[in-house]
Amino acid sequence: MVAAIGFIGLMVFSRWHSSAKKTTQAIAEEVNEHLYSKISSFLQVPEQINELNHKIIAGGILKLENDSDRDKFFAGVLHSYQDKSYSFSYGTVLGDYFGAQCNKNGTIEIIRKDSSTNGESWFYSVNEDFTAGEVIQKNGPYDPRTNLWYQTAVETQKPTFTPIYQNPIMEDLTLSFACPVYNNNGELEGVIGTHILLNNIGTFLKDTVSIYEGSAIILEKESNYLVANSLGDANFRFSEEGTWLRNNISAISDPDLQKAFETYQTEGLNDYFYRGKENLYINVRQVQKNGINWVIITSIPEDYLLSSFSKSIILAIILVIVFLALLFVLYTVVTGKILQPIRQLLLVTDAFSSGDLSKRVTVSRKDEIGKISESFNKVADKMQDLVINLESTVKERTEELYLANFALEENQNRLEMILNSTAEAIFGVDLKGNLTFCNQSCLIILGYESQDELLGKNVHVVIHHSHRDGEIIKTEDCKIFQAYTLGEKANSDSEVFWRKDGSFFEVSYHAYPQVQNGRIIGAVVTFMDITAQKLKEAEIEYLSYHDSLTGLINRRCFEEYRKKIDTKNNLPLSVIFADLNGLKMTNDVFGHSAGDELIKKSASILKQACRHDDIIARIGGDEFIVLLPKTERKFAERIIERINAGFEDARIEAIKCSISLGLDTKVDMNQKLDQIIANAENAMYRDKTVNRVATNNRILDTIIETLHARNPKEKRHSQNVASLCTQMGIALNYSETDIKILSRVGYLHDIGKIVLNQKIVENQDLTKEEKEQVRLHPVVGYRILNLFDDTLDLADYVYNHHERWDGSGYPKGLKGEEIPLISRIITIADAFERIYFKLDDPPKERKAKAIETFEKDVGTYFDPLLSSIFIQMVKEFDDFVYE
Repeated sequence: MVAAIGFIGLMVFSRWHSSAKKTTQAIAEEVNEHLYSKISSFLQVPEQINELNHKIIAGGILKLENDSDRDKFFAGVLHSYQDKSYSFSYGTVLGDYFGAQCNKNGTIEIIRKDSSTNGESWFYSVNEDFTAGEVIQKNGPYDPRTNLWYQTAVETQKPTFTPIYQNPIMEDLTLSFACPVYNNNGELEGVIGTHILLNNIGTFLKDTVSIYEGSAIILEKESNYLVANSLGDANFRFSEEGTWLRNNISAISDPDLQKAFETYQTEGLNDYFYRGKENLYINVRQVQKNGINWVIITSIPEDYLLSSFSKSIILAIILVIVFLALLFVLYTVVTGKILQPIRQLLLVTDAFSSGDLSKRVTVSRKDEIGKISESFNKVADKMQDLVINLESTVKERTEELYLANFALEENQNRLEMILNSTAEAIFGVDLKGNLTFCNQSCLIILGYESQDELLGKNVHVVIHHSHRDGEIIKTEDCKIFQAYTLGEKANSDSEVFWRKDGSFFEVSYHAYPQVQNGRIIGAVVTFMDITAQKLKEAEIEYLSYHDSLTGLINRRCFEEYRKKIDTKNNLPLSVIFADLNGLKMTNDVFGHSAGDELIKKSASILKQACRHDDIIARIGGDEFIVLLPKTERKFAERIIERINAGFEDARIEAIKCSISLGLDTKVDMNQKLDQIIANAENAMYRDKTVNRVATNNRILDTIIETLHARNPKEKRHSQNVASLCTQMGIALNYSETDIKILSRVGYLHDIGKIVLNQKIVENQDLTKEEKEQVRLHPVVGYRILNLFDDTLDLADYVYNHHERWDGSGYPKGLKGEEIPLISRIITIADAFERIYFKLDDPPKERKAKAIETFEKDVGTYFDPLLSSIFIQMVKEFDDFVYE
């Protein structure tokens, strides 16, 4: 018995130990894969920042000599990625340096170094509109061309990551992604740099592996220098002379992890079991990008799942050994005392077995042997009674057999109930493949009502006869058949079972040979319907190759398609490069939900204009690319015409949809498809540049038309304010150019109301929250006008047209002559027009009352000098407003 218990315990422990080792190894692989995914995403951020903004700088879209535009650009980019990058900058080949960075407090600062700073590096605060504020720090002379990131980009002549270096300001390891900028002649103009700190990677590693009692490090493969680790060890140090030094793997506190890395270097194993001071499961993953060759090493201790269980097993073994020792001592002591009564008992039992039922054991004491002797005597008496009363005994035994059969049937019913209560379907087959039993879940999944419909039938013929495409599965190829013929367990999750109604479902099944008395008598099969799981997997695969917003293929899928389509059979191969106009303004003014609608609308127009076999991909935020196989240039131009026609009447919110398009065609296999795509992209940028003014004017006109269509009173108000501003400019002896500017500002001053719903615009009784929304319309107007070259100089006037002479206005609370002159004129014209049309009197009386009401706020709300000129002007004109 002891041997049996020991053997069973050993088998259980061995199987559990093996399963725990496999699980631990799987955990090591999964943790490393998770770390690799996160680190890859972390490194994609600077690549994405440089890729998105390289075209803006290289293409001359950003005018570096314009301080305001340049500062807004760099501060805006860094603001969008503030949680992922601490600095974004551009160094020119002449040594000028512009950009933005986050200080230790997380606040964005603008950086300038040019002739205006006398060749020194100056740091500025950032205003609400992302322009530069006050100078907060002046550093000494600085030349970006001496920086490692600048030199690395120049040497490699391509976008690349730089070697890791120490940032003296942030006191941390720093990694930069640098991108050289060349002009059309191939001459270097400067280098774009995005800079990220590595301080959070160690914390992320520790949080990820600590729950598994494991460790993780990231180091440079060639130099063995540390990038990050979960052990809390320093990745760099300072020498006694104060020089910054990198630590390599020999500096970490875990010697086993050091030796594990040596094993990886010498043997090249990515996944292995390491035996050392502590047994570890090691998983190694390499991260490679331009300028980066890192290694992620994850270790999970072997006893992560085994330690507590092993201690319990050892304790149980010790207790069993102690118990057996005590039992042996007790046996030795007691045997001598009970030996004699046992001999007598043996003699009587020999006589009893020979048929002499008259012998009885003499009971000499009241211990256990005495009790056994008494029991034996009672058995002997009972046997004599049984012999004498055989018929009565047979009847009793029959009743006992009935009770035993009843109990057996009850156990069978209980087993059937247990089988039927499981969600997993179960059935059994004999050596002929005929079904011998099945549970309720099996009947439900297969669509049968009772076991009688399946019992005795060949399972392969009924439910496993064909693949999903109707191809017949031969019996000898059936894995279930192999389970009971070869005696090997089998499983599959790529096949189907067939229901009673002739439909099929995706199935995951396991077949086990059924063994009795050392020979196979059939098989037991468990299975589950995994149709929903398969659909989910298909959905995940679809999303990995498609843009979730538009349903078009994404960049990853496009890269695979372009390799397949770039063949001689598809020549001529035309490429259309498309870029949406106004997406940033839509996002900034109307929110990203409106921006998403603009992207979806544009994708729909592209699909309608293109053919079924054309490949349309969304490769960026506002960029699309279309591959047209077997399409000559003239036909591709017709498709561009259809695209433009589709955008002609398309609108989202108050934005008229438009798109810039470029085209090129590959007619010879000697031409590189990359160059054709680049040519199409350059053509798109030419289209965008040539039509930029017209596009911007259409967008601006659409916004104004939409605002006025919603509320005609706003149109009247805009026209009247523009008219009053024109007359005021004449009264002030302004030049014709300045009068036009003043009139245009008057007409556009309320353009920011486009974001307000019609109820707020028309209603006078507003809630506190609605009033706050109204107070934001100068800011929104400023943002809109700031996006167009023709209205850039008008934005500040619109931004300040609700400021008051006494400083009680908004949004900044400026007062007196701090308020721009044109904004003060707009304030006067805007207020007077509102007062005039609130009155119900006849025109002449209404004008007098309006002047009287207006004069009450002169000197508080309105500039006194300008107000006196305005009042005199209004008195002299009769037709000064549109009714």
